[in-house]
Amino acid sequence: MAVGKEIRKQIKSIQNTQKITRAMEMVAASKMRKAQERMQTARPYAQKIRNVIRHLHEAHPEYKHPFVLERETRRVGMIVVTSDRGLCGGLNTNLLRTAVQAMQEWHEKNVDVDVCNIGSKGFAFYKRLGANIVSHASHLGDTPRVEDLIGTVKVMLDAYTEEKLDRLFLVYSRFVNTMSQQPMVEQLLPLPPAEEEQLKHHWDYIYEPESKDVLDDLLTRYIEARVYRGVMDNLACEQAARMVAMKSASDNAGNLIEDLRLKYNKARQAAITQEISEIVAGAAAV
Repeated sequence: MAVGKEIRKQIKSIQNTQKITRAMEMVAASKMRKAQERMQTARPYAQKIRNVIRHLHEAHPEYKHPFVLERETRRVGMIVVTSDRGLCGGLNTNLLRTAVQAMQEWHEKNVDVDVCNIGSKGFAFYKRLGANIVSHASHLGDTPRVEDLIGTVKVMLDAYTEEKLDRLFLVYSRFVNTMSQQPMVEQLLPLPPAEEEQLKHHWDYIYEPESKDVLDDLLTRYIEARVYRGVMDNLACEQAARMVAMKSASDNAGNLIEDLRLKYNKARQAAITQEISEIVAGAAAV
């Protein structure tokens, strides 16, 4: 039965694929839990250093660091965080669509955009798009370190300090829950003004060295920590999206196997019926 043999081969092939997708689903679930832990660990540090910077800025209003100064926007920079690998559903597609929309809005205002890519998918996309890529980092693995991002981020910070950029944005996927990942475009520089209720307690610090030097270093560390937090958020989103995508692929493979088995049984039943009919016809002829 040639038809039945072909269907059996298809079923076997899909079963092998289903084993792979199930294994990838379990691996992604394990990595997602670890990525969530690292993401939650990074958040308090970023929030605390931001509060310290706000208090320092309020305590010394006479010193205006370039990172807090508003100026006319002629050129903006975007740090776009994507994944290095695919098979994670529409995560990268949704993020890049949001980033491109933001770029188009600036282009409509006759403002040029420089791009810094973190992740292979974003780099490949913007290279095809012909965007002005000034720096990129990729293949950071499942446990990226702040040190791996410093060089890439410094290119954008130096450009801002030298007034080659007037605004700097971070584009990443924010982890909401396992089923939801939200593309975000957040302004890094100049630092958005603090809300009054967030600064209800004012105090000063004892500085070593001078407060100006402390503020300069803290602002740089804050931007690096904010980008690192975005990378950790995006990594948790990647693993969650991959887990959901692989589960969907496994379920679809199961449905396809059931359909093929039904088709195989019908073909087998038709072949048996035909054989019986031939036997009966032969017996009647005798």
